[in-house]
Amino acid sequence: MSASEIERTLVRLAHEIVEKNNGVQNLALVGIRRRGVPLAERVATILERIEKTPVPVGTLDITLYRDDLSTVDATPQVKPKALECDIVGKDVVLVDDVLYTGRTIRAALDALIDCGRPRRVQLLVLVDRGHRELPIEATFVGRRVPTTEDEVVEVKLQELDGSEKVMLAERINP
Repeated sequence: MSASEIERTLVRLAHEIVEKNNGVQNLALVGIRRRGVPLAERVATILERIEKTPVPVGTLDITLYRDDLSTVDATPQVKPKALECDIVGKDVVLVDDVLYTGRTIRAALDALIDCGRPRRVQLLVLVDRGHRELPIEATFVGRRVPTTEDEVVEVKLQELDGSEKVMLAERINP
């Protein structure tokens, strides 16, 4: 995907959010660190343009919630960092760049619930590449990209990488 394709996709996804939620009242976007955060901020900006109402955006750090975390300490202290927005009773759209096995989203749901109890959680991903290991499905999908286990989807965003594109590449095994 090029920069313009990413932008058009985010605009389409924002319109889908408005349609599915009958507007943006009671809505909050929560981006999963790293690339989910700038995507959530962009979608919030587009939603504000469409609905003339600001949509709160929070940042979710799931590092200590991952099931593949290798720890230095045998009993890590998991303390949720407060979100920048209130999610209690809200319709939350959880935002990430790529949906693959579902493990990141499982960790994000655990972290999100530790921050408060939303009314509903929907998932928005820029790319769904399949190969799920957990029964997780996105509500809003930018693009479905069939991949093999030997491929990787790389998302580059201007805010973090200085460039804007989505690429499919061969995994390099050492």
